[in-house]
Amino acid sequence: MSSSAPLLEEHKEKHFTAGEVVRDIIIGVSDGLTVPFALAAGLSGASASSSIVLTAGIAEVAAGAISMGLGGYLAAKSESDHYMRELKREEDEINTVPDSEAAEIEEILSEFSLGPQEYGPIVVALRKNPKAWLDFMMKFELGLEKPDPRRAIQSAATIATAYIIGGIVPLSPYVFEPNASKALIMSVVATLTSLLFFGYVKGKLTGDRPFMSAIQTTLIGAIASAVAFGLAKSVQFL
Repeated sequence: MSSSAPLLEEHKEKHFTAGEVVRDIIIGVSDGLTVPFALAAGLSGASASSSIVLTAGIAEVAAGAISMGLGGYLAAKSESDHYMRELKREEDEINTVPDSEAAEIEEILSEFSLGPQEYGPIVVALRKNPKAWLDFMMKFELGLEKPDPRRAIQSAATIATAYIIGGIVPLSPYVFEPNASKALIMSVVATLTSLLFFGYVKGKLTGDRPFMSAIQTTLIGAIASAVAFGLAKSVQFL
């Protein structure tokens, strides 16, 4: 029975939730930096005043935060709904075809290099404990972990907040500088610096190459703003 302990004990990876939070922050901040930055650059290219750029930027950040937050909520909610559907299906199979499910346990345990003499007691123990049996099948057959019921709300709040924080950076120069052209230069410096720093931190957190991540993140923001600025200038001359 001792050989079954590593498989039957509750398995919760401590980094799982934190990883999801980090992912939400990355999504929110990266979009919050690039989208309002591109909008501000485009409006500045169209010779809009700082007040107009700021007003439009604030409206975009508000709408973007709501949209991104809703997307995060729906994604997490869909994951939770999927888990519950699979849980119900697996529970029905355990109740209606227990022998087939027991055979699946044997097949799963055999993949861990366990022979019949070793996995036999484990199968017997699981069949006596329906809850442990169900947990085992969800984790080892389907590879699903029970999601945090608060995950959807947390994801929405994290992404929306991160988006707002990111959006403040490219718009803040327009608060202090009434000349949109000068404010744009300040916005470019502030945003590209933030993108470099954010890209580096993102690379550190995700295990990617930090410097390469910083360069890639910055290039994406720069290209997006340059395209928006160029399009605005082109439309202005039509």
